[in-house]
Amino acid sequence: MLRLLAANCAREPRPGVFARPAAGLCYPGHRQIRQASDAPRNQPPSSEFVARPVGVCSMMRLPVQTYPEGLDAAFIGVPLDTGTSNRPGARFGPRRIREESVMLRTVNPSTGALPFQSLMVADLGDVNVNLYNLQDSCRRIQEAYEKIVAAGCIPLTLGGDHTITYPILQAMAKKHGPVGLLHVDAHTDTADKALGEKLYHGTPFRRCVEEGLLDCKRVVQIGIRGSSMTLDPYRYNRSQGFRVVLAEDCWMKSLVPLMGEVRQQMGGKPIYISFDIDALDPAYAPGTGTPEIAGLTPSQALEIIRGCQGLNVVGCDLVEVSPPYDLSGNTALLAANLLFEMLCALPKVTTV
Repeated sequence: MLRLLAANCAREPRPGVFARPAAGLCYPGHRQIRQASDAPRNQPPSSEFVARPVGVCSMMRLPVQTYPEGLDAAFIGVPLDTGTSNRPGARFGPRRIREESVMLRTVNPSTGALPFQSLMVADLGDVNVNLYNLQDSCRRIQEAYEKIVAAGCIPLTLGGDHTITYPILQAMAKKHGPVGLLHVDAHTDTADKALGEKLYHGTPFRRCVEEGLLDCKRVVQIGIRGSSMTLDPYRYNRSQGFRVVLAEDCWMKSLVPLMGEVRQQMGGKPIYISFDIDALDPAYAPGTGTPEIAGLTPSQALEIIRGCQGLNVVGCDLVEVSPPYDLSGNTALLAANLLFEMLCALPKVTTV
């Protein structure tokens, strides 16, 4: 049985990769999780009947489940920031995103998506990472996600710094082979090493290329910007076949046409979405570790994610939310909304 640590769990975890979540409080709007295909699906409780501050702190106040079997999709936290190069705090991101997710509702009227009528969804809690050992944390993450993916459950991850995407993609490639990647970020995250280390939040996608985890002709990076140490900082990416879309090429325009091109490029093969919150301008999302000015707007972020509807999305993550730098909570609120949009864009979600 997959064992994951539930958000806000105060128990001492047992040795091993996972820890069991605390039992949640039952209240109206939560149904018992069943494995039968014709069983009622989980529904987040409506604020018309259950006050938003009431209940266990799970994503959208969904039931917390300790195993992925029977789920079509699940939210998972990876509270790790050991790979951060400057401002820490992303280890608290999953908890804060869950807190802000109480504002979310069950239907997306803009896209017509009905995710909770289409999929069985739950919160699988947090991977029990090792904050003192980045290599060991990556091993734990990979093992956890191998079990999630093997069960046929699509993971939607609450980060955590961007290092976590590397072991997640190791698990993805083990099932699907090399996957396409839609990477939304201020940074390419394809550095080779820093301070002599080859594993931190600036290197995950170079490690993925080296291990053959990516279908490099189907990798698109959007929102890239910022100062650099060289005049051609994107040479490596483009030499691998990546499409790099700079932030300045997105200024003052809709990204709907771009996403039409992305859909054509991705085709029907598996694709993974990795969204770093610092892709957004820090005016909208200040609570992150490596902010860069002149970024994307929230409306452009929605256009990107909604533009993935119809693609074979096999997993998603939202990373680099750092609550200590997010005094208003707006960054975490944005993150929660973007994760909901990712859920709405998954295959098999009914739209009307």
